[in-house]
Amino acid sequence: MFTGIIETLAKVLEIKPEGSNKRFTLEIPFLAELKVDQSIAHNGVCLTVEKLNQTSYEVVAIQETLNRTNLNAWQRGNAVNIERCMPADGRFDGHIVQGHVDSVARLSKLENKNGSWDLHFTHNPKAGITVEKGSICINGISLTVVVSTQDSFSVSIIPYTWEHTNLKALSVGDEVNIEFDILGKYLQKMHQQ
Repeated sequence: MFTGIIETLAKVLEIKPEGSNKRFTLEIPFLAELKVDQSIAHNGVCLTVEKLNQTSYEVVAIQETLNRTNLNAWQRGNAVNIERCMPADGRFDGHIVQGHVDSVARLSKLENKNGSWDLHFTHNPKAGITVEKGSICINGISLTVVVSTQDSFSVSIIPYTWEHTNLKALSVGDEVNIEFDILGKYLQKMHQQ
């Protein structure tokens, strides 16, 4: 389980196809603290560390993951938001994030508010629901929904988040990984039955 509080940015060093999967090699500042078998959220996608190298580590994304996320768009040199699992005695600073991305959303508008940024996204309405002042996870970042419609939502970004995540690299039309709030997903499922 994660909280959506980004620890650092990793750099994509290499991407190799392996059948229907893709193997990603990444560079991270705290490589010495990682171990094989560890779950790490990469832009909100929970991936398992499979191999440690001298200066990098490797993870594999299977076809299901590639189909639901923006990992197919990753390129060498991209910056990826990273969060390790929350320790049992850790603080819950964000919201409950599973690392199970529901879908992608497309950035439809980016507004510089002279000290903050408003980002507007569109998504498949069948993928999940948002509510105003509820939680949404975008590229692994725990954020608060400002405006919510059936197929869109917006969030406001503070300077710290802008500077310490990969949101600042987004352009209109780019896709991000989204994980809807787990409580909302259960309520939506119960309502459909």
